[in-house]
Amino acid sequence: MNDLLLRACRRQPVERPPVWLMRQAGRYLPEYRAVRSRHDFLTMITTPELVAEVTLQPVDRLGVDAAILFSDILVIPMALGQTLSVEEGTGPVLDPPIRHAADLQRLHSFDLNALRFQLDAIRLTRRSLEGRVPLIGFTGGPWTLASYMVEGRSGREWRAIRRLAAESPETVHRLLDRLADAAGRLLVAQAEAGAQALQVFDTWVSMLAPGDFEVFALPYLARVVRTARSTGAPVIVFVPGAGWILETVAEETGADVISLDWHIPPADARSRLAPFDVAYQGNFDPAGLYAPPGTIRSRVEAMVEAFGSRGYIANLGHGVLRDTPVEHVQEFVAAVQSCIAAAPLRTVL
Repeated sequence: MNDLLLRACRRQPVERPPVWLMRQAGRYLPEYRAVRSRHDFLTMITTPELVAEVTLQPVDRLGVDAAILFSDILVIPMALGQTLSVEEGTGPVLDPPIRHAADLQRLHSFDLNALRFQLDAIRLTRRSLEGRVPLIGFTGGPWTLASYMVEGRSGREWRAIRRLAAESPETVHRLLDRLADAAGRLLVAQAEAGAQALQVFDTWVSMLAPGDFEVFALPYLARVVRTARSTGAPVIVFVPGAGWILETVAEETGADVISLDWHIPPADARSRLAPFDVAYQGNFDPAGLYAPPGTIRSRVEAMVEAFGSRGYIANLGHGVLRDTPVEHVQEFVAAVQSCIAAAPLRTVL
């Protein structure tokens, strides 16, 4: 098996940095659009055969060094009893939203059987991969999940969750406690089903002031990561837009890998995270994939050179944008995989 990703996560020697992309199975791929034209999104993520098909598409097309399960972080709110729908032009909608303490009583106890489809999909995907590359499982961080559950949909200002945290912090803590338990248990189940690495996306902690981050996000995120690490699978944490808390996240969560957005210069990230013995992932600007192939290649070479060849996973600073040319994504992957073979990088300890 190509185990470059797993070795890089553990800061072990590698022949070259591995490469994969967040949202690598998505709308920019014609193969994905063909499947999507026949099935709605919820059918796709709840049907193991479709999950396996879509998960393997970028492995077959791009030759990436890892597959990430095709799913959605909002399966946890769905398992807790909220109705998940996807509206064109709006995105995911959770109904009814959590706006008061009494609304928590409507939620179900978390039952992994409600997400059996995802665990079956992991088993089927592992069989379909035939050992070619590792499979990454994932979940949303508790604060991010709570934000969607309270808001009811994606937001810009996220006023509903911030207002509830200010007016009734005990309500938000009760919700976060349930979500930390659910997310941790799901990651353990994913690993037991066959996921070989695990990523936690806490996308919306960037909205929080430092004091609120310490109170509402960090303890619950750390709990999820500690639970996931008990499986022995390496754990990646991604907190985009929150570069000011890199050290805190690394120290308090104990994550194996810190994934970086494109706002953080590689030298800065390496300097700040050096005391914590973590690997790095990222941090190419997804909009950079609109550039001509030659420019993509030169920027990739500079990025990989800056991060070094040990404990580094080449990736984007967020997900692939839906109108990205497939050929440009292929160039990104090929640039990572070829520039090292032509000129091995210095090892950065």
